[in-house]
Amino acid sequence: MLTKYRVAAAGGALAVALALLPGATAQAADEPDAGKAPPQVELVLDVSGSMRAKDIDGASRMSAAKQSFNEVLDAVPEDVELGIRTLGADYPGEDRGTGCKDTRQLYPVGHPDRTEAKAAVATLSPTGWTPIGPALLGAADDLKSGEASKRIVLITDGEDTCQRDPCEVAREIAAKGVHLVVDTLGLVPDAKTRDQLSCIAEATGGTYTTVRHTKELSGRVKQLVHRAADPAVTPSAVSGAAQCARAPELKTGLYSDRAKVGEHRWYRVELLPGKELRAAVTVSADRAVAPDSGVQLRAVTVHGREIVRGEATGTGRTDALSTGLRYPKPESDDDSDEPRPETVCLQVAHSFTDRGASTAKAPGLPLELTVDVVGGPSNGSDVASFGLGHGWWLLGLLAVVGLLTGLVWGFVSRWRVTVWRSN
Repeated sequence: MLTKYRVAAAGGALAVALALLPGATAQAADEPDAGKAPPQVELVLDVSGSMRAKDIDGASRMSAAKQSFNEVLDAVPEDVELGIRTLGADYPGEDRGTGCKDTRQLYPVGHPDRTEAKAAVATLSPTGWTPIGPALLGAADDLKSGEASKRIVLITDGEDTCQRDPCEVAREIAAKGVHLVVDTLGLVPDAKTRDQLSCIAEATGGTYTTVRHTKELSGRVKQLVHRAADPAVTPSAVSGAAQCARAPELKTGLYSDRAKVGEHRWYRVELLPGKELRAAVTVSADRAVAPDSGVQLRAVTVHGREIVRGEATGTGRTDALSTGLRYPKPESDDDSDEPRPETVCLQVAHSFTDRGASTAKAPGLPLELTVDVVGGPSNGSDVASFGLGHGWWLLGLLAVVGLLTGLVWGFVSRWRVTVWRSN
Protein backbone atom coordinates (compact mmCIF):
# COMPACT_ATOMS: atom_id res chain seq x y z
CA MET A 1 0.00 0.00 0.00
CA LEU A 2 2.97 2.29 0.54
CA THR A 3 3.44 2.58 -3.21
CA LYS A 4 0.03 4.20 -3.62
CA TYR A 5 1.09 7.03 -1.32
CA ARG A 6 4.43 7.38 -3.10
CA VAL A 7 2.78 7.52 -6.51
CA ALA A 8 0.28 10.04 -5.17
CA ALA A 9 3.16 12.21 -3.98
CA ALA A 10 4.80 11.99 -7.39
CA GLY A 11 1.55 12.94 -9.08
CA GLY A 12 1.18 15.87 -6.69
CA ALA A 13 4.64 17.14 -7.57
CA LEU A 14 3.85 16.98 -11.26
CA ALA A 15 0.56 18.80 -10.65
CA VAL A 16 2.46 21.60 -8.91
CA ALA A 17 4.75 21.91 -11.90
CA LEU A 18 1.86 21.95 -14.35
CA ALA A 19 0.04 24.53 -12.23
CA LEU A 20 2.77 26.98 -13.20
CA LEU A 21 1.76 26.53 -16.81
CA PRO A 22 -2.00 26.93 -17.08
CA GLY A 23 -2.06 27.02 -20.86
CA ALA A 24 0.00 23.88 -21.42
CA THR A 25 -2.45 21.28 -20.23
CA ALA A 26 -5.43 22.86 -21.92
CA GLN A 27 -3.66 23.20 -25.23
CA ALA A 28 -2.27 19.66 -25.12
CA ALA A 29 -5.73 18.32 -24.39
CA ASP A 30 -7.08 20.13 -27.45
CA GLU A 31 -4.77 18.33 -29.89
CA PRO A 32 -6.71 16.99 -32.87
CA ASP A 33 -6.06 13.30 -32.16
CA ALA A 34 -6.77 13.53 -28.40
CA GLY A 35 -9.47 11.13 -27.22
CA LYS A 36 -10.34 9.74 -30.68
CA ALA A 37 -8.79 6.28 -30.41
CA PRO A 38 -10.52 4.02 -27.84
CA PRO A 39 -8.43 3.27 -24.72
CA GLN A 40 -7.05 -0.25 -24.44
CA VAL A 41 -6.74 -2.45 -21.35
CA GLU A 42 -5.31 -5.94 -21.03
CA LEU A 43 -5.92 -7.99 -17.90
CA VAL A 44 -2.97 -10.30 -17.17
CA LEU A 45 -3.94 -13.16 -14.86
CA ASP A 46 -1.59 -15.47 -12.96
CA VAL A 47 -2.76 -19.08 -13.39
CA SER A 48 0.28 -20.68 -11.74
CA GLY A 49 -0.02 -23.59 -9.31
CA SER A 50 0.01 -21.35 -6.23
CA MET A 51 -3.38 -19.92 -7.25
CA ARG A 52 -4.94 -23.11 -5.80
CA ALA A 53 -4.42 -21.77 -2.25
CA LYS A 54 -7.74 -21.31 -0.44
CA ASP A 55 -7.19 -18.16 1.57
CA ILE A 56 -9.52 -15.56 0.01
CA ASP A 57 -12.91 -15.59 1.72
CA GLY A 58 -12.71 -19.37 2.15
CA ALA A 59 -12.26 -19.99 -1.59
CA SER A 60 -9.22 -20.43 -3.82
CA ARG A 61 -7.38 -17.48 -5.26
CA MET A 62 -8.34 -18.74 -8.73
CA SER A 63 -12.03 -18.76 -7.83
CA ALA A 64 -11.79 -15.20 -6.54
CA ALA A 65 -10.06 -14.10 -9.74
CA LYS A 66 -12.70 -15.77 -11.96
CA GLN A 67 -15.57 -14.20 -10.03
CA SER A 68 -13.94 -10.80 -10.28
CA PHE A 69 -13.32 -11.17 -14.01
CA ASN A 70 -16.99 -12.00 -14.59
CA GLU A 71 -18.07 -8.87 -12.70
CA VAL A 72 -15.54 -6.72 -14.51
CA LEU A 73 -16.62 -8.01 -17.93
CA ASP A 74 -20.21 -7.06 -17.12
CA ALA A 75 -19.10 -3.51 -16.31
CA VAL A 76 -16.62 -2.73 -19.11
CA PRO A 77 -17.35 0.74 -20.57
CA GLU A 78 -18.53 0.69 -24.17
CA ASP A 79 -15.60 2.83 -25.34
CA VAL A 80 -12.88 0.60 -23.83
CA GLU A 81 -11.16 -2.20 -25.74
CA LEU A 82 -10.36 -5.10 -23.39
CA GLY A 83 -8.12 -8.15 -23.74
CA ILE A 84 -7.05 -11.01 -21.44
CA ARG A 85 -3.64 -12.69 -21.19
CA THR A 86 -2.60 -15.55 -18.93
CA LEU A 87 0.70 -16.67 -17.43
CA GLY A 88 1.41 -20.15 -16.13
CA ALA A 89 -1.83 -21.59 -17.51
CA ASP A 90 -0.60 -24.42 -19.78
CA TYR A 91 2.68 -26.07 -18.73
CA PRO A 92 2.62 -28.23 -15.55
CA GLY A 93 6.18 -29.61 -15.92
CA GLU A 94 9.48 -28.87 -14.17
CA ASP A 95 11.53 -27.50 -17.07
CA ARG A 96 12.26 -23.83 -16.33
CA GLY A 97 12.93 -22.93 -19.96
CA THR A 98 9.52 -24.16 -21.05
CA GLY A 99 7.72 -22.85 -17.99
CA CYS A 100 9.12 -19.36 -18.53
CA LYS A 101 7.55 -19.21 -21.98
CA ASP A 102 4.10 -20.15 -20.69
CA THR A 103 2.09 -17.04 -21.49
CA ARG A 104 -0.60 -16.54 -24.12
CA GLN A 105 -3.37 -14.17 -25.06
CA LEU A 106 -6.62 -15.75 -23.91
CA TYR A 107 -8.89 -13.12 -25.47
CA PRO A 108 -7.85 -10.51 -28.08
CA VAL A 109 -7.95 -6.79 -27.33
CA GLY A 110 -11.19 -5.31 -28.60
CA HIS A 111 -14.81 -4.74 -27.64
CA PRO A 112 -15.40 -8.02 -25.78
CA ASP A 113 -18.19 -10.48 -26.31
CA ARG A 114 -18.98 -11.00 -22.64
CA THR A 115 -20.25 -14.55 -23.07
CA GLU A 116 -17.18 -15.69 -24.99
CA ALA A 117 -14.76 -13.95 -22.64
CA LYS A 118 -16.40 -15.45 -19.53
CA ALA A 119 -16.35 -18.91 -21.12
CA ALA A 120 -12.62 -18.56 -21.85
CA VAL A 121 -11.87 -17.55 -18.24
CA ALA A 122 -14.01 -20.41 -16.87
CA THR A 123 -11.73 -22.99 -18.52
CA LEU A 124 -8.62 -21.83 -16.61
CA SER A 125 -7.09 -24.06 -13.95
CA PRO A 126 -3.98 -23.35 -11.79
CA THR A 127 -1.12 -25.09 -13.55
CA GLY A 128 2.46 -23.93 -13.86
CA TRP A 129 5.17 -21.32 -13.39
CA THR A 130 4.99 -17.55 -12.86
CA PRO A 131 6.66 -15.86 -15.88
CA ILE A 132 5.66 -12.26 -15.10
CA GLY A 133 8.39 -10.66 -17.24
CA PRO A 134 7.49 -12.56 -20.44
CA ALA A 135 3.79 -11.92 -19.80
CA LEU A 136 4.39 -8.16 -19.55
CA LEU A 137 6.33 -8.19 -22.82
CA GLY A 138 3.54 -10.17 -24.47
CA ALA A 139 0.89 -7.78 -23.16
CA ALA A 140 2.88 -4.78 -24.41
CA ASP A 141 2.91 -6.37 -27.88
CA ASP A 142 -0.85 -7.00 -27.66
CA LEU A 143 -1.40 -3.27 -27.07
CA LYS A 144 0.93 -1.99 -29.78
CA SER A 145 -1.67 -0.76 -32.27
CA GLY A 146 -3.05 2.76 -32.23
CA GLU A 147 -2.26 5.91 -30.30
CA ALA A 148 -4.82 5.31 -27.55
CA SER A 149 -4.04 5.23 -23.85
CA LYS A 150 -2.92 1.75 -22.81
CA ARG A 151 -3.06 0.00 -19.46
CA ILE A 152 -1.99 -3.45 -18.23
CA VAL A 153 -3.61 -4.78 -15.05
CA LEU A 154 -1.46 -7.58 -13.60
CA ILE A 155 -3.08 -9.89 -11.04
CA THR A 156 -0.73 -12.35 -9.35
CA ASP A 157 -0.07 -14.02 -6.01
CA GLY A 158 3.67 -14.49 -6.16
CA GLU A 159 7.09 -13.48 -7.41
CA ASP A 160 8.34 -14.14 -10.91
CA THR A 161 9.86 -17.63 -11.02
CA CYS A 162 11.98 -16.99 -14.11
CA GLN A 163 15.49 -15.60 -14.40
CA ARG A 164 14.73 -12.14 -15.76
CA ASP A 165 13.74 -9.43 -13.29
CA PRO A 166 10.23 -8.23 -14.27
CA CYS A 167 11.01 -4.81 -12.79
CA GLU A 168 13.77 -4.38 -15.40
CA VAL A 169 11.27 -5.48 -18.05
CA ALA A 170 8.83 -2.80 -16.86
CA ARG A 171 11.56 -0.15 -17.09
CA GLU A 172 12.36 -1.22 -20.64
CA ILE A 173 8.69 -0.96 -21.60
CA ALA A 174 8.47 2.51 -20.04
CA ALA A 175 11.68 3.62 -21.78
CA LYS A 176 10.19 2.82 -25.20
CA GLY A 177 7.92 5.84 -24.81
CA VAL A 178 4.71 3.94 -25.57
CA HIS A 179 3.02 5.48 -22.50
CA LEU A 180 1.82 2.12 -21.27
CA VAL A 181 0.87 2.01 -17.58
CA VAL A 182 1.10 -1.20 -15.57
CA ASP A 183 -1.06 -1.53 -12.45
CA THR A 184 -0.33 -4.49 -10.18
CA LEU A 185 -2.53 -6.34 -7.69
CA GLY A 186 -1.03 -8.79 -5.21
CA LEU A 187 -3.28 -11.57 -3.90
CA VAL A 188 -2.39 -12.17 -0.23
CA PRO A 189 1.24 -11.29 -1.02
CA ASP A 190 4.38 -11.73 1.06
CA ALA A 191 6.98 -8.97 1.47
CA LYS A 192 9.09 -9.98 -1.56
CA THR A 193 6.04 -10.13 -3.82
CA ARG A 194 4.91 -6.68 -2.62
CA ASP A 195 8.34 -5.22 -3.33
CA GLN A 196 8.48 -6.70 -6.82
CA LEU A 197 4.96 -5.67 -7.80
CA SER A 198 5.50 -2.19 -6.36
CA CYS A 199 8.65 -1.81 -8.44
CA ILE A 200 6.82 -2.85 -11.63
CA ALA A 201 4.05 -0.32 -10.98
CA GLU A 202 6.45 2.51 -10.12
CA ALA A 203 8.53 1.93 -13.25
CA THR A 204 5.53 2.68 -15.48
CA GLY A 205 3.64 5.23 -13.39
CA GLY A 206 1.04 2.71 -12.25
CA THR A 207 -0.25 1.71 -8.83
CA TYR A 208 0.13 -1.33 -6.58
CA THR A 209 -2.69 -2.72 -4.42
CA THR A 210 -2.73 -5.55 -1.88
CA VAL A 211 -5.87 -7.68 -2.16
CA ARG A 212 -7.21 -10.06 0.50
CA HIS A 213 -10.91 -10.29 -0.39
CA THR A 214 -12.88 -11.01 -3.57
CA LYS A 215 -14.87 -7.79 -3.26
CA GLU A 216 -11.64 -5.78 -3.06
CA LEU A 217 -10.31 -7.46 -6.19
CA SER A 218 -13.48 -6.84 -8.22
CA GLY A 219 -13.75 -3.24 -7.12
CA ARG A 220 -10.12 -2.39 -7.83
CA VAL A 221 -10.04 -3.99 -11.30
CA LYS A 222 -13.28 -2.20 -12.23
CA GLN A 223 -11.80 1.06 -11.04
CA LEU A 224 -8.65 0.59 -13.14
CA VAL A 225 -10.61 -0.34 -16.27
CA HIS A 226 -12.83 2.72 -15.89
CA ARG A 227 -9.77 4.89 -15.21
CA ALA A 228 -8.46 3.95 -18.65
CA ALA A 229 -11.55 5.54 -20.17
CA ASP A 230 -10.95 8.87 -18.44
CA PRO A 231 -9.46 11.54 -20.72
CA ALA A 232 -5.83 12.27 -19.97
CA VAL A 233 -3.00 14.28 -21.45
CA THR A 234 -0.57 11.84 -23.04
CA PRO A 235 3.04 13.04 -23.20
CA SER A 236 4.85 12.89 -26.53
CA ALA A 237 8.04 10.84 -26.45
CA VAL A 238 11.18 12.86 -27.21
CA SER A 239 14.89 12.17 -26.97
CA GLY A 240 17.01 15.02 -25.68
CA ALA A 241 20.50 15.54 -27.10
CA ALA A 242 23.89 15.87 -25.43
CA GLN A 243 24.23 19.46 -26.68
CA CYS A 244 21.90 22.25 -27.74
CA ALA A 245 23.01 22.30 -31.39
CA ARG A 246 21.62 18.78 -31.89
CA ALA A 247 18.63 19.09 -29.56
CA PRO A 248 15.06 18.48 -30.80
CA GLU A 249 12.86 21.54 -31.26
CA LEU A 250 9.82 21.52 -28.97
CA LYS A 251 6.48 23.27 -29.40
CA THR A 252 3.88 23.88 -26.70
CA GLY A 253 3.02 20.52 -25.15
CA LEU A 254 3.92 17.77 -22.68
CA TYR A 255 6.95 15.56 -23.39
CA SER A 256 8.55 12.49 -21.81
CA ASP A 257 12.17 11.37 -21.84
CA ARG A 258 14.72 9.54 -19.67
CA ALA A 259 17.93 10.87 -18.16
CA LYS A 260 20.76 9.05 -16.41
CA VAL A 261 22.67 10.47 -13.44
CA GLY A 262 25.28 12.97 -14.58
CA GLU A 263 23.67 13.28 -18.01
CA HIS A 264 22.46 16.63 -19.33
CA ARG A 265 19.50 16.48 -21.69
CA TRP A 266 19.09 19.41 -24.10
CA TYR A 267 16.01 20.68 -25.95
CA ARG A 268 15.34 23.79 -28.09
CA VAL A 269 12.45 26.25 -28.18
CA GLU A 270 12.04 29.08 -30.74
CA LEU A 271 10.78 32.18 -28.93
CA LEU A 272 9.45 35.22 -30.83
CA PRO A 273 9.74 38.77 -29.46
CA GLY A 274 6.83 39.68 -27.19
CA LYS A 275 6.30 36.05 -26.15
CA GLU A 276 7.01 34.33 -22.85
CA LEU A 277 8.46 30.84 -22.41
CA ARG A 278 7.20 28.82 -19.47
CA ALA A 279 8.77 25.44 -18.84
CA ALA A 280 8.61 22.87 -16.06
CA VAL A 281 10.25 19.49 -15.54
CA THR A 282 9.52 16.58 -13.21
CA VAL A 283 12.01 13.77 -12.65
CA SER A 284 10.75 10.69 -10.80
CA ALA A 285 12.55 7.70 -9.31
CA ASP A 286 11.38 4.36 -10.65
CA ARG A 287 13.90 2.42 -8.53
CA ALA A 288 15.64 2.61 -5.17
CA VAL A 289 17.63 5.84 -4.83
CA ALA A 290 19.45 7.69 -2.07
CA PRO A 291 17.29 10.15 -0.08
CA ASP A 292 19.12 13.35 -1.07
CA SER A 293 18.50 14.44 -4.65
CA GLY A 294 18.03 17.45 -6.90
CA VAL A 295 16.76 18.53 -10.31
CA GLN A 296 17.69 21.57 -12.38
CA LEU A 297 16.15 23.24 -15.44
CA ARG A 298 18.15 25.97 -17.20
CA ALA A 299 17.30 28.30 -20.08
CA VAL A 300 20.48 29.16 -22.01
CA THR A 301 21.29 31.08 -25.18
CA VAL A 302 22.91 29.30 -28.13
CA HIS A 303 26.18 30.98 -27.07
CA GLY A 304 26.04 29.40 -23.62
CA ARG A 305 24.89 32.40 -21.56
CA GLU A 306 22.43 31.42 -18.85
CA ILE A 307 19.14 33.32 -18.98
CA VAL A 308 17.27 31.87 -15.99
CA ARG A 309 17.17 28.64 -14.04
CA GLY A 310 14.91 26.65 -11.76
CA GLU A 311 16.15 24.23 -9.10
CA ALA A 312 14.63 21.86 -6.56
CA THR A 313 16.09 19.53 -3.95
CA GLY A 314 14.58 16.66 -2.02
CA THR A 315 15.22 14.49 1.01
CA GLY A 316 13.42 11.33 -0.07
CA ARG A 317 9.93 12.24 1.13
CA THR A 318 8.59 11.89 -2.42
CA ASP A 319 9.65 9.94 -5.51
CA ALA A 320 9.53 13.01 -7.75
CA LEU A 321 11.08 16.46 -7.92
CA SER A 322 9.73 19.34 -10.00
CA THR A 323 10.94 22.79 -10.93
CA GLY A 324 10.07 25.43 -13.51
CA LEU A 325 11.10 28.72 -15.08
CA ARG A 326 9.72 31.70 -17.00
CA TYR A 327 11.48 33.80 -19.62
CA PRO A 328 9.66 36.81 -21.17
CA LYS A 329 11.29 38.06 -24.37
CA PRO A 330 10.78 41.83 -24.89
CA GLU A 331 9.21 43.24 -28.03
CA SER A 332 11.69 43.85 -30.84
CA ASP A 333 12.58 47.35 -32.05
CA ASP A 334 12.89 45.92 -35.55
CA ASP A 335 10.06 47.13 -37.79
CA SER A 336 10.32 44.17 -40.16
CA ASP A 337 7.15 42.19 -40.89
CA GLU A 338 8.74 38.91 -39.82
CA PRO A 339 10.55 39.24 -36.47
CA ARG A 340 13.34 36.74 -35.93
CA PRO A 341 12.82 34.21 -33.13
CA GLU A 342 15.43 33.55 -30.47
CA THR A 343 16.60 29.97 -29.95
CA VAL A 344 16.35 29.13 -26.26
CA CYS A 345 18.17 26.01 -25.12
CA LEU A 346 16.62 24.09 -22.22
CA GLN A 347 18.95 21.92 -20.16
CA VAL A 348 17.66 19.27 -17.73
CA ALA A 349 19.89 17.60 -15.15
CA HIS A 350 19.27 15.64 -11.95
CA SER A 351 21.33 14.24 -9.07
CA PHE A 352 19.41 11.15 -8.01
CA THR A 353 21.98 8.57 -6.87
CA ASP A 354 22.12 4.84 -6.33
CA ARG A 355 20.65 2.84 -3.51
CA GLY A 356 20.54 -0.80 -4.45
CA ALA A 357 20.06 -0.23 -8.20
CA SER A 358 22.15 1.59 -10.76
CA THR A 359 20.72 4.90 -11.90
CA ALA A 360 23.73 5.45 -14.13
CA LYS A 361 22.79 2.64 -16.53
CA ALA A 362 20.07 2.70 -19.16
CA PRO A 363 17.26 3.36 -19.05
CA GLY A 364 17.65 6.58 -17.09
CA LEU A 365 15.07 7.95 -14.71
CA PRO A 366 11.79 9.12 -16.30
CA LEU A 367 11.21 12.82 -16.76
CA GLU A 368 8.29 14.89 -18.04
CA LEU A 369 8.92 18.29 -19.58
CA THR A 370 6.14 20.83 -20.08
CA VAL A 371 6.66 23.66 -22.57
CA ASP A 372 4.28 26.57 -23.05
CA VAL A 373 4.77 29.74 -25.13
CA VAL A 374 2.30 32.49 -24.27
CA GLY A 375 1.90 36.21 -24.84
CA GLY A 376 4.44 38.29 -22.96
CA PRO A 377 3.57 40.55 -20.01
CA SER A 378 1.75 43.68 -21.11
CA ASN A 379 1.82 45.80 -17.95
CA GLY A 380 3.96 46.60 -14.97
CA SER A 381 1.89 44.50 -12.59
CA ASP A 382 3.63 41.40 -13.88
CA VAL A 383 6.89 41.16 -11.94
CA ALA A 384 8.51 39.27 -14.78
CA SER A 385 8.22 42.32 -17.03
CA PHE A 386 10.41 44.24 -14.59
CA GLY A 387 12.96 41.51 -14.18
CA LEU A 388 12.27 41.11 -10.47
CA GLY A 389 13.08 37.44 -10.89
CA HIS A 390 16.71 38.51 -11.29
CA GLY A 391 16.59 40.57 -8.09
CA TRP A 392 17.72 44.02 -9.39
CA TRP A 393 14.43 45.88 -9.17
CA LEU A 394 13.62 44.23 -5.88
CA LEU A 395 17.00 45.27 -4.49
CA GLY A 396 16.45 48.88 -5.60
CA LEU A 397 12.95 48.94 -4.15
CA LEU A 398 14.19 47.66 -0.80
CA ALA A 399 16.98 50.25 -0.75
CA VAL A 400 14.56 53.14 -1.32
CA VAL A 401 12.09 51.84 1.28
CA GLY A 402 14.92 51.39 3.78
CA LEU A 403 16.23 54.93 3.19
CA LEU A 404 12.80 56.55 3.65
CA THR A 405 12.10 54.46 6.75
CA GLY A 406 15.42 55.55 8.26
CA LEU A 407 14.77 59.23 7.59
CA VAL A 408 11.28 59.11 9.09
CA TRP A 409 12.43 57.17 12.15
CA GLY A 410 15.32 59.60 12.70
CA PHE A 411 13.02 62.62 12.51
CA VAL A 412 10.53 61.07 14.95
CA SER A 413 13.32 60.13 17.38
CA ARG A 414 14.81 63.64 17.40
CA TRP A 415 11.36 65.17 17.87
CA ARG A 416 10.66 62.92 20.86
CA VAL A 417 14.01 63.80 22.47
CA THR A 418 13.38 67.52 21.94
CA VAL A 419 9.93 67.31 23.55
CA TRP A 420 11.30 65.30 26.47
CA ARG A 421 14.02 67.86 27.20
CA SER A 422 11.66 70.81 26.99
CA ASN A 423 9.31 69.20 29.49
